[in-house]
Amino acid sequence: MTPFEILDISGDAGIRACGSSLTELFVHAGIGMYSLMTDLNGILEKKTVEVTAEGGSLEGLLVAWLNELIFQFDTYGMTAKSIAITAWEDYRITATLSGEEFDPERHEQKLLIKAATYHRLKVEKRGDHWEAEVIFDI
Repeated sequence: MTPFEILDISGDAGIRACGSSLTELFVHAGIGMYSLMTDLNGILEKKTVEVTAEGGSLEGLLVAWLNELIFQFDTYGMTAKSIAITAWEDYRITATLSGEEFDPERHEQKLLIKAATYHRLKVEKRGDHWEAEVIFDI
C-alpha cells in the first residue's frame, strides 16, 4: 500500500492517501500535501510544533487538519518532514509536527496551496485499509 499518490487533475492539485488506520491515513495525507509544496528530502527535523484540528465528521476533520497544516506553513513557514498524531478524540486530533521553517534559499518551492477543499472529498474504509482523496485550491 502506497502512503499517498498525486492525483492528476486539470487546474488543481490533489492526493489520494491510504493508511491501515485513520491515524496513519491522516499522517499520510499531511505528508502527501507537504510533498506537493516542497521536496521533503531537503527538510530537516529541527523543531517540533503541536497542532490541533477538529471537525464535525471524518471529512470535515480531514479538511480542518490539512488547513491547519497550511496555516502553520503560511503563518510560521513550518514544513513537517514527519507527523505524529498524539491524541484522537471523536472528531478532534492533536499532533506533533517535526520539521523546520521553509527557506526559499534551501528548499524547493513547488505548489502554493491555499486550502484543502470539500470538492470530490472522500474518506472511506476499503477492505483492510482507509483511503482519502482531497483536492487543494492552488
